[in-house]
Amino acid sequence: MPIQRRDLLRSAACASLALGIAPALGAVPDSGLDAGVLPPGAASRFAQLNGIRMHYVVAGSGPPLVLLHGWPQTWAAWKATMAALSDRFTVIAPDLRGLGLSERTVSGYDKRTIAEDIRALIDHEAGGRAGVVGHDMGGKAAYVLAHLHPDQISRLVLADCLLPGTENMDPLQGGAWHYGFHMAPDIPEKLTAGRERGYIRDQIRAWSHRKEAVTDEAIAEYARHYALPGGMKAGFNYYRALKDDAALAASFAGRRLAMPVLAITGRYGVGSRLSDALSRESDRLETVIVEESGHFVAEEAPETFQGAVAQFMMG
Repeated sequence: MPIQRRDLLRSAACASLALGIAPALGAVPDSGLDAGVLPPGAASRFAQLNGIRMHYVVAGSGPPLVLLHGWPQTWAAWKATMAALSDRFTVIAPDLRGLGLSERTVSGYDKRTIAEDIRALIDHEAGGRAGVVGHDMGGKAAYVLAHLHPDQISRLVLADCLLPGTENMDPLQGGAWHYGFHMAPDIPEKLTAGRERGYIRDQIRAWSHRKEAVTDEAIAEYARHYALPGGMKAGFNYYRALKDDAALAASFAGRRLAMPVLAITGRYGVGSRLSDALSRESDRLETVIVEESGHFVAEEAPETFQGAVAQFMMG
């Protein structure tokens, strides 16, 4: 990390401590979602899995398909995908640890732990084996799960994410500025408090090519969860774990992914970087780069995304 940026982050951290900023953790509601929030025919469920109370939504029938959202979203990022695919699959969309209605924890945001959460969900709800789709942070967790528990994934879809350890976290070297901000201790919680909706909206708009594809209604749904006590901290903790995630991914060097893999990305998102990285460890890799899409491919190009996932999973 360049000296100037390191000093800035250290100063911000010290200032936050001087102001008495403490980690915020809060209980999430015990009830499920209102029926109007759910896709048609879907059910909201809770289960005690891998030591946490996890919330997830289930719809449809057929082979199980697990959908893992990223930051700054919740299971609801998949509402349109669930509605489109539930006629062919049993679609299962959890709130990742600490997000949405799933339990907030002090630790456990490294992608090995998140992968174990999802392994437990697959055992509990899918009979031990499922297709898995992961976007953003959910994609990183899906990738780790595919290496740690390959027998539990029939087919793997990674949607516009970067493999752990391949991110450029240095803005002075062309990287995205938000990595350092999100990873700084305590200060991002302080600066986004009371501004969660605006911050989430601006982040989503910045990463989108089709700027209005993620609707204001969807953003409001995400923000109401992240604005609860501990919500933003849990989200930032996914970034704070990235160094540990990179070290874990480095230990996979030389291993091959056992299952068929689909990389689907936006031309204005990660582009070819995901498939380039996966080509070094997958013998059965398919790639779709959506030309008029940014980071949020499922929302920016829903028909293309849904069609590609369905075709791949049924292949």
